[in-house]
Amino acid sequence: MRVTSYSPLWETMRQRGATTYTLQVKGHISSSTIRRLKAGESVSTNTLDALCEILQCSLPDIVEYHPDKP
Repeated sequence: MRVTSYSPLWETMRQRGATTYTLQVKGHISSSTIRRLKAGESVSTNTLDALCEILQCSLPDIVEYHPDKP
């Protein structure tokens, strides 16, 4: 089972003083997308791009991927 985690996102947001409200207002990230992020569900690459732009960071700062182990 592959696992994608957005735990780096929450730490990056904390470091930058950003809230989910910041994501909604500055990045036009919908509340349903924020719910999906909190639940560790998939989001579009457009969303990941917007998060990187809002937080001035790169992908490893918002998401980590753990592949299946054989």
